[in-house]
Amino acid sequence: MRRRFELPKQKSTFGLNITSMTDMFTILLVFLLQTYSTSTVELIPEAGLRLPQSSSNTNPVESIKLVVSKEVVKIDKTKIASMKNADFEAKDIDPNDTNFILPLFNELDKLAKDEKLKNDPAVKEGRILLQADSGLPYSVLRKVMYTASMAGFPQLKLVTLVGE
Repeated sequence: MRRRFELPKQKSTFGLNITSMTDMFTILLVFLLQTYSTSTVELIPEAGLRLPQSSSNTNPVESIKLVVSKEVVKIDKTKIASMKNADFEAKDIDPNDTNFILPLFNELDKLAKDEKLKNDPAVKEGRILLQADSGLPYSVLRKVMYTASMAGFPQLKLVTLVGE
């Protein structure tokens, strides 16, 4: 009869304790999951646009993207109106209502009535992501907000940079 070879039993002085390593990896995983951003909305700031700073970390939801810089007003990448000295030109303002921007209203109204977009939640709920230059006066932003709400887009979210 053959005997199997066995190593002589020795007293072990070294034991691997992986409990603390598992705790460390769990904490690291939780930290990474909390700081990971899962926003699906892609926002590309306009060249020369200085966004205001904020401490909010709320992720944006898909909406109509409106850009108001010191030179131009755009919806997505389509130019809507020109700006002069960080204000709207006189031809773009309704003569009967100085807070009403005609080209912006016409474009938003066209989006609201578009048959292809009637089931789009951003259009249906009237959501706009507003990228406005931080140097614009409040009167310009008030005109934009007023016109957007008149066109059926009352939910405006201001896009900001997360400040330090």
